[in-house]
Amino acid sequence: MIAGMSQPSVTPVIPEKGWHVLHLFYRIEHGQWAMLTNEERIAAKTDLTELIQEIRATEQTQLLVFSMVSPKADLGFMLLTPNLHTANAFEKRLSLGLGPDIMIPVFSFLSLTEESEYFSTADEYAVTLQKEQNLQPGSAEYEKAMDDFKTRILKYAKDKLYPNLPNWEVFCFYPMSKRRQHEQNWYELPFEQRKALMAGHGRVGRQYHGKVTQLITGSTGLDDAEWGVTLFAHDTFYIKDIVYKMRFDAVSVKYAEFGDFYIGLSLPLDELFRRVQI
Repeated sequence: MIAGMSQPSVTPVIPEKGWHVLHLFYRIEHGQWAMLTNEERIAAKTDLTELIQEIRATEQTQLLVFSMVSPKADLGFMLLTPNLHTANAFEKRLSLGLGPDIMIPVFSFLSLTEESEYFSTADEYAVTLQKEQNLQPGSAEYEKAMDDFKTRILKYAKDKLYPNLPNWEVFCFYPMSKRRQHEQNWYELPFEQRKALMAGHGRVGRQYHGKVTQLITGSTGLDDAEWGVTLFAHDTFYIKDIVYKMRFDAVSVKYAEFGDFYIGLSLPLDELFRRVQI
């Protein structure tokens, strides 16, 4: 620090709603790794293991680790935490988790968990109850249905903002944006039309309940795409199937732009180290 200058204080940046999400993918530099002694390799793996345990023990913080499939990357992390300073500090330490020049970053993505702007409102649901189920305001059936709806919406919003990530076997991540081309500009569509299209999009996704868990995080102004899409499944087939069918949905056909896909496998750390050959 330059003499006479004070160290600026760091004020934690915590979003009012939702968590920061970091996807981090690395390639292992095996030539550099081979130069380490056996004792140095053991120490490096111990250091990374202890760092992962420290991160996972941090309040309101989740960290998943993957063996990545294909030469796009060897090792992948998905980090969720409310504090951007915490996310930044852990990211820097993870990059050096096996020592200098061992883990080479190949792709990263920063986003925030967020609620959907296309939620059905209580007023809209009330109209549905009256028109489709002939339930009238004030009746016991109507009031119970409205209470159940509000409970579901609150849980759904909480799960979107503060998700509990599943430790399922197969992981998939890809960035995506909506098109702004002539006659294919998502942002020129009226809100009600966008909402109707997204409702159809959601119906396709709900066909995979129990087979695929999906987390959509917002990255407008934070990274190169507008959303990050994270999928978890027990079988690769369901990842392929849901993306295939979603691409034929009206929203995707006309308005979706997909980035590169990253596939990983969730493994115990000792097996993961063997898999990536460290």
